Amino acid sequence: MPDTTTTNALTREYNGLHIPLAGVYAFDAMHSEVGFSVRHMMVAKVRGRFASPTGTFTIADDPTQSSVEVELDWSSVSTGDANRDGHLKSADFIDIEAHPKITYRSTSVRHVKGEHWVLDGELTVRDVTRPVALELELNGVGKDPYGNIKVGFSATTKINREDFGLTYNAALETGGVLIGKDVNIEIDVEAALQAS
Repeated sequence: MPDTTTTNALTREYNGLHIPLAGVYAFDAMHSEVGFSVRHMMVAKVRGRFASPTGTFTIADDPTQSSVEVELDWSSVSTGDANRDGHLKSADFIDIEAHPKITYRSTSVRHVKGEHWVLDGELTVRDVTRPVALELELNGVGKDPYGNIKVGFSATTKINREDFGLTYNAALETGGVLIGKDVNIEIDVEAALQAS
């Protein structure tokens, strides 16, 4: 959490914590990113990202009543290899023509302890919806040179891709499989207050 002597006017107190002002916040797509990593050949990790995620979150007067909606465009996925990106978008994985978007909608917010928060929600991939909980961290609150109030959050989770119908794989001669089931997700969001 940032130095409260410089952010008191931009935050409020909740159970001894300084949290963002209540209001509606919109993602700053240029300063937000959703990244992921998957085990490859049982020995390394492949990392990827979605560019320019879009979304809004509403921080309620009671922060446990807050809500989030996020949308990712599969056409923006990048793993650093054009052939691999093309394969991800194919019918082996996503079938981007039939399933162009990923969505996440929150169902509840839990204050666990101290600065530990959990966001519960529903993730939809390939028209399959599953509950997914995100571990939340407030990175800070500030005001940009144009007078906009900005909030930064990070979130992490792990999902099993096969739960969403992403079952493509190949066996290795040495044992094991080409692609791991677990997908680690890391989210960094900067958002601007739209209305309070």
